[in-house]
Amino acid sequence: MFELTPLPYSYNALEPHIDEATMRIHHDKHHNGYMTKLNATLEAHPKLADKSIEELLTDLNSVPEDIRTAVKNNGGGYYHHNIFWEMMAPNQTQVQGELAEAIKKTFGGFENFKEKFTKEASIHFASGWTWLVKDGNGEISILSTANQDSPISQGLTPIIGIDTWEHAYYLKYQNRRPEYVEAWWNVLNWEYANRIFNS
Repeated sequence: MFELTPLPYSYNALEPHIDEATMRIHHDKHHNGYMTKLNATLEAHPKLADKSIEELLTDLNSVPEDIRTAVKNNGGGYYHHNIFWEMMAPNQTQVQGELAEAIKKTFGGFENFKEKFTKEASIHFASGWTWLVKDGNGEISILSTANQDSPISQGLTPIIGIDTWEHAYYLKYQNRRPEYVEAWWNVLNWEYANRIFNS
């Protein structure tokens, strides 16, 4: 059975950019809810018990059809939040090395990348995520996914990502998603991103 990963920092560690109340509800209620529903979905399928969440999401066709949508939705929500907490940190870090070079090559510089990513996350319709992803050739691109659809189901590796569901920001920012996206850049964990890109 899957377990709830604790936050790697305190609930208020990302203040003032991401508020403590949002972090408590987001982690303890939403993340936990995805995990609970995923475990309930898999109870009747013991053959899937030994698979990691990454294995389930990268090969959804191997998941029985009657639970495939539930695994995609709840498994995606569980996996995305596991990595989302790691993608943020209390102490601001900088993009470096090969990832910095890849961003410069692909987008013409960091500021161009930030502008494009911010726009994509700000205007992404309805619930979902916006990602910087890497393909099998090491090429990077910006991708938005609906609901809890996962980049790893498309053979892509998420390097950074922002949750654009309203529960991620509404307590503090209400309907002002662009303000949330701008604030998120201040807690982005580039050490994590650098590591994932180089792995």
